[in-house]
Amino acid sequence: MVQNVFPDEKLLQKFNIDFRWLVPNWVGIREVEGENAYRDMWGIKWVYMLNAFSLSDSPLKEAGMSKLGRFPWPDPHNPEMFSGLREQARQWHENTEYVIVGDSIKGGLLTKALQIRGYEGFFADLVENLPFAEALLDTLLSFYKEAWTRYLKEVGEYVRVVYFTDDVGAQNAMLISPATFRSVIKPRLKDLIDHIKGQADVKFMYHTDGSVVPVIEDFIEMGVDILNPIQTSAMGMDTYAMKETYGNRICFHGAIDVQQMLPFSTVEEVRYDVAKRIYDLGRGGGFFLSTCHDIGEDVSPENIIALFESAQEYGQYPLAMEGILKPEDLNPEPASLVQDAPTTKKARRPRRG
Repeated sequence: MVQNVFPDEKLLQKFNIDFRWLVPNWVGIREVEGENAYRDMWGIKWVYMLNAFSLSDSPLKEAGMSKLGRFPWPDPHNPEMFSGLREQARQWHENTEYVIVGDSIKGGLLTKALQIRGYEGFFADLVENLPFAEALLDTLLSFYKEAWTRYLKEVGEYVRVVYFTDDVGAQNAMLISPATFRSVIKPRLKDLIDHIKGQADVKFMYHTDGSVVPVIEDFIEMGVDILNPIQTSAMGMDTYAMKETYGNRICFHGAIDVQQMLPFSTVEEVRYDVAKRIYDLGRGGGFFLSTCHDIGEDVSPENIIALFESAQEYGQYPLAMEGILKPEDLNPEPASLVQDAPTTKKARRPRRG
């Protein structure tokens, strides 16, 4: 959908990448005749715009409760979805020391409900038609539980981490209120996490973009072990304060910004930001340094190299950042994280001198 590339193994080794990802195969794809578009296994239509495919049509946008049972849901046991993954996992497990990660099965609970119902429709359901919203979420939950059961039957003895994507945050606030997240989404996510951990001895990495500080405590209570991607360009995502507040109970993965920092910084600015995120989130361990999202075509090769080389240089314990970071970054003023209602204040891109 986002036109990801699979980096060559030699490139991964050059940059000392520790993770190797098992990616479930896309199944049920149907190209739309006469358009640069396709429908996925859920029946969602995606149209190519700019440099990726964007949601164009949601199959349940006009549906009522009775249609949920008649909808052609994808088969969670489709063997084609997981074909070849066991062999790849075994090869990595027996011949390398990489961390093997079971990548997500095409979306999450809130994200998939928004896509399959339509964003406007499902947001309205959460307020005006909660029985339908919960029925749709329960149907998706059942699918994911069955699919992850089959997935981990194939690769569970080899993977150490599973990855689940389900955006609940936007740039300046959450997509839904913390109260709605806790009452509607959280119990179902916890059910899924408990189910997945019951299938294999794995750590659970939860992906949500955006500003999500108000519910990090809830993530911990759900059983999330690793939070990704720590979008530092989103409102309130203060890495030093997050580590101080939650760092002894959850690990962090990401934090290298691809919206502003990587595309628009000098090499030295990239190196400084890498050092700061390692210091902020890596004190005492518990930080996997990575970008907040895909490295886009607007990032220079020089900045990509600076990212990985400075990670190797600064990411050695004991962390020694004196003389590298400014005093105000070594000992920042105490910051309190916003735990309640999200703000609507817009973040501004800093001017370049």
